[in-house]
Amino acid sequence: MLQAELGKSIKKRRQELKVTQTHLASLAGISKNTLYKLERGQSNPTLDIIYKLADVLGMEIKFEAKKV
Repeated sequence: MLQAELGKSIKKRRQELKVTQTHLASLAGISKNTLYKLERGQSNPTLDIIYKLADVLGMEIKFEAKKV
């Protein structure tokens, strides 16, 4: 998943849950600035950050092999 797509998915889910960036960042234990940049597709987050956000947002992360 591209950075922009990841950011859009996280932002969409956050808005569905009616959670502010500040609150989500606090719940996930990351900085608000990190979340802001991630939602805008301006950062390259670590897997740790992605897993933290996915856990708080009730999202699942899947890795799939490319079809050749």
